[in-house]
Amino acid sequence: MQEFVLEDGDYSTHALLLWTVKLTLASFTLISASEESSKLLISVLANQFISSRGNEYFCEIDEDYLTDRFNLTGLNTDVQYYNYALDLVTDVFDLDCDDDMREQIEKSARHLYGLVHARYITTTRGLAKMLDKYKKGDFGKCPRVICGSHPVLPTGLADTPHTQTVKLYCAKCEDIYNPKSSRHASIDGAYFGTSFTNILFQVYPALVPEKSKDRYQPKVFGFKVHACAALERWQEEKRLEMIKRLKDQGITGVFKGAVEEVPDDDMDDEDEEGPIAETRP
Repeated sequence: MQEFVLEDGDYSTHALLLWTVKLTLASFTLISASEESSKLLISVLANQFISSRGNEYFCEIDEDYLTDRFNLTGLNTDVQYYNYALDLVTDVFDLDCDDDMREQIEKSARHLYGLVHARYITTTRGLAKMLDKYKKGDFGKCPRVICGSHPVLPTGLADTPHTQTVKLYCAKCEDIYNPKSSRHASIDGAYFGTSFTNILFQVYPALVPEKSKDRYQPKVFGFKVHACAALERWQEEKRLEMIKRLKDQGITGVFKGAVEEVPDDDMDDEDEEGPIAETRP
């Protein structure tokens, strides 16, 4: 590079400007490399957490979401050693402490990740990641035989930590079940929250399965058991009443295999509190 020297021996303004630009670009390059390295380490830590046994229900939280303090509002009161736990999650932890203290901070970091996870999976990116796991059947299948191994979703019964463990929700039978694995059964339900499954099916309504009227019929030598048969008749009448009400509201196709026409005549008188078994002669 040609140097322009003034009479007093100083560098010209143009040369100084070029050197300033070079130093600034070099500084930006170092900062950008540091940020990329930090994001890479956060991603590695998240992948290690997700890939460890017992954490298959979780999805990876984007580093941009984790490092945005707005998304962590209010969690400092629920997490012990919050600042240290956050430093550990974002891989800037450099505290020199004993093993017991380190173990407590790691436990708090896992708890913090779980609480942030409950918020993240209600976002657009979080829903997409959980949807992908749902379609792959990563959360398991419904244990109800009539549901035909329909995939389930993890859900919580409370948003408050340490209240209930995670449950599995089946959208076909609209019921919840305990996870089979003891590792999954010990996960706090607050890490998924009570709103996630409902939001997912509202955002992706095509995923809502058709409800089936099929149910198990207990029999003895091919004949239906009397009390169970009475219960089934009562349930069938209630189902037909529901179909009629939905039809009056203009809602159709909710039940799989539902009759097209429901008679407008009143159903046979039945006790509203439940089925009454017929008295045998």
